[in-house]
Amino acid sequence: MEFEDVKTIAVIGAGNVGHGIALGLAMAGYQVRLNSTTEESLQKGMDSIETDLDRLVGFGFAEPDQVQAALSMISTGTSLEEASQDADVVIEAVYEDLELKQRIFKELDASCPERTILASSTSTIIPSRFAEVTRRPDRVLVAHYTGPSYLSPLVEVVPTEQTSDETVDIIFQVLTKVGKKPVMVQKEVPGFIAIRLEVALLREALSMVQRGIASPEDIDTVLKTGHARSWVAAGIFERVEVGIGWDLIMAGIQRVLPDIDSSMDAMKLLQEKVDKGELGAKTGKGFLDWTPESAEATRRKMANAFIEIEKWSEDGD
Repeated sequence: MEFEDVKTIAVIGAGNVGHGIALGLAMAGYQVRLNSTTEESLQKGMDSIETDLDRLVGFGFAEPDQVQAALSMISTGTSLEEASQDADVVIEAVYEDLELKQRIFKELDASCPERTILASSTSTIIPSRFAEVTRRPDRVLVAHYTGPSYLSPLVEVVPTEQTSDETVDIIFQVLTKVGKKPVMVQKEVPGFIAIRLEVALLREALSMVQRGIASPEDIDTVLKTGHARSWVAAGIFERVEVGIGWDLIMAGIQRVLPDIDSSMDAMKLLQEKVDKGELGAKTGKGFLDWTPESAEATRRKMANAFIEIEKWSEDGD
């Protein structure tokens, strides 16, 4: 199967994640089969889709005529077999229960055509646990949508060692067509990029509160008025390499290392960069490659993020 052959996509689960996935796919022109166990949950999901569409129109992200066009692309039903029997891609989005998800994947494997790609939007379960109950391990992977799924551009794609390159490529192209920014998780680990970063940050925030270093309110203020504003335009690697440099970060880490639970393997990786003189934009190379022009463009994006967020904050007040 080629990317151009993908026309019909089934979404299993009509809750907070599933209905948002269905909405995005429908707006991109895909025929969507939204499936759930009861008519009541399907109606609730469709009501949420209509609310989200109205919100998108209000934000200026969609035109009024797109609302009916999107709704016309979505059909609903409580039969898993009917929803999936001729689907090109199926995205499972039920709650985080391994046994339930495995049962669904086993049923999907039996009812779907051989070509069908089976994806889960799980946030923590490795895709091998789904592939092992199917006869198509080369067409099984995770596509973890971050919330709100109809609006957030981030989707984490997690293949197994058996997932084919063709499957990964098709999913990346589908997600890109929908307007998402898919990223690749290169190794199967419980929890993926987003949640591991969030847990690491939350762990240190909780530690600071517990030890009386700072209040929850002040920690949130630091994030909202500092780090988060930069991260809108530049990720953690870009921000360090353009604004600080790994040599200064290394010196700072060494000063606070006794007080922070850090991975020594990660510190070795950082020390290797410093020893090689790969410090970031000021040397032209760190973990990323830089030119004077690309460094300045990133600095401008970061500055603009602060300005735009400040305007938004003032308007909100």
